[in-house]
Amino acid sequence: MRTSTAARTGQYAALLAYLVFLAFPFLWLISIAFKPPRELASLHPTWIPKNPTLDNFRQAFDEQPLLHAGLNSLLAAFGAAVIAVLIATPMAYVMARRRGRLAKAATGWVVVGQAFPFVLLIIPLFLVLKNLGLINSVPGLVMVYVVWSLPFALWMLAGYVRAVPRELEEAAAVDGAGRLRTLVSVTAPLLAPGIVATALFAFITAWNEFFFALVLLKTPEKQTLPVILTHFIGAEGVADLGPLAAAAFLATLPSLVVFALIQRRITGGMLAGAVKS
Repeated sequence: MRTSTAARTGQYAALLAYLVFLAFPFLWLISIAFKPPRELASLHPTWIPKNPTLDNFRQAFDEQPLLHAGLNSLLAAFGAAVIAVLIATPMAYVMARRRGRLAKAATGWVVVGQAFPFVLLIIPLFLVLKNLGLINSVPGLVMVYVVWSLPFALWMLAGYVRAVPRELEEAAAVDGAGRLRTLVSVTAPLLAPGIVATALFAFITAWNEFFFALVLLKTPEKQTLPVILTHFIGAEGVADLGPLAAAAFLATLPSLVVFALIQRRITGGMLAGAVKS
């Protein structure tokens, strides 16, 4: 009994330490965002600002086009999430249900696709987008994000498809439904939590992505939020800490809000009551 209690206490302590480890950067970012310059320069920093101010937020909006950059990030992230899910859903269905060389090759491509670093991909992607006239454009960036997130999206959705009982599809086939009708009317509704989780992954990946946006977007009116944040750092590497923290705090809010809104669908039972035993 004592061993069980000690083990459970250790688990809770480890979980608490992990939560503190994850929350510390974000909480410190919030603290900096509301501190006046005098407190930022203090040799004895405090967690809670003594004289909280919104001047850092005002200065951040005055110095950089945060709203326009946020709109660019939203368009790129939302477009990449929607397109990736539309492409990955039927492909994942085929990968999960078909057993053959094509399915094995697709699975291998998923694994290999996750192993390529950004640096090896940026030159061929840049040349392709240049030939298509999509350099320095949000649609071109969306195309890159779709290609980058598609392998992992396929891997996620294929696992959800395998969890759907084949009996449901066989029953639909007996009623005369074809493969496409079965996917749309039977399988896809049961994949809703998986589709939402995959779309969330693609959205957050695109929203937070920096390297591709830095290379492909040249003019300030096309740049996304992660790129605009670098403008708060001077040529000598000296950061305008208060406005930078305020802008970074605002840039993290959409991801947190999206996750908070749909986390119940992600953790909910995917097939609860679908098949009676």
